[in-house]
Amino acid sequence: MRYLDEYRDPRLAAVLLERLRGVATRPWRLMEVCGGQTHTIVRQGIDELLPAGIRMIHGPGCPVCVTPLETLDRAMAIAARPGTLFTSFGDMLRVPGSHTDLLALRARGCDVRVVYSPMDAVELARRHPDRHVVFLAVGFETTAPANAMAVLRAAGLGLANFSLLVSHVLVPPAMTAVLDAPGCRVQAFLAAGHVCAVMGWTQYLPLVARYRVPVVVTGFEPLDLLEGILMAVTQLEQGRAEVENQYARAVRREGNTAAQEAVRRVFRVADQAWRGVGTIAGSGLVLAEEYAAFDAARRFDVGRLVVRERAECIAGAVLTGTKVPTDCGAYGTACTPRTPLGAPMVSSEGTCAAYYSAGRSAAPEDEGAVP
Repeated sequence: MRYLDEYRDPRLAAVLLERLRGVATRPWRLMEVCGGQTHTIVRQGIDELLPAGIRMIHGPGCPVCVTPLETLDRAMAIAARPGTLFTSFGDMLRVPGSHTDLLALRARGCDVRVVYSPMDAVELARRHPDRHVVFLAVGFETTAPANAMAVLRAAGLGLANFSLLVSHVLVPPAMTAVLDAPGCRVQAFLAAGHVCAVMGWTQYLPLVARYRVPVVVTGFEPLDLLEGILMAVTQLEQGRAEVENQYARAVRREGNTAAQEAVRRVFRVADQAWRGVGTIAGSGLVLAEEYAAFDAARRFDVGRLVVRERAECIAGAVLTGTKVPTDCGAYGTACTPRTPLGAPMVSSEGTCAAYYSAGRSAAPEDEGAVP
């Protein structure tokens, strides 16, 4: 397939691996902060092909996985209300809450629908003025512009029956939290190309200056990731700490300024809880006060929520890279994609799902985990 096969060429992969072997003289630990990159790394076996001593640590790069359990339980409480038409992207439907999931609610007769864009939800609100339409707005900086545009569109149409249940998270504060964690041994980051396509890459400059860690903006295909790893290791070997852009075919320094402006109009930065991780200061987006009428969390009083995580699930440790999925006693037995205990096993970007689909049954010594 043109413009895709070129980035999966095994001959070029072998060249990059050989160059990496020639550059690396000591062990290094790199973290990718993107679930899509994690899936490519695991599915293609890139982590197993790297020179001895170079380890990939899988970070909190799955937005579905880090959506707070309280938000999911609130979503289900709202979806179960009569007269509500609840919408979401498909990857949220099977994410387990404390007691159930959205797919099970739909099976019980609740009006839960999969949409392909938040604009689809706005259109549903326009077509069904007698129903209140809620869209579950989750994700990193990549999905925030579309959700902002949905609010602006609904406001322009005067739709009083549309709202968002927001759980937006931001990447740089999460990287900062990783670096500040006790015992952290992450020495460089691969930054998600789609986030930087929206936000540009200058947002990483303060982090690089403060922590002296290289950040390489990287794409999602095998050759993208191998080149990104080579660039990061080269910086480490040379004692440099800079932001470099491997994904130049899609990412510009300034990003998409129109998308950024839409986000600034509709959202404000706030502290945000991350499932399995905890609250990270300044790591989320909430609706600005002038758009509070579109905030489903304010509109619907669902009462006091008592959340309940599964004790046997180690999703938090997997999300922060301190453990890998095969460290979990429930992995592949009590926890599978059909019977997930946590979001990382069911999400299309989850690390546990990546390991399971790749048939990983035992973790190579020291793989990914940060002691």
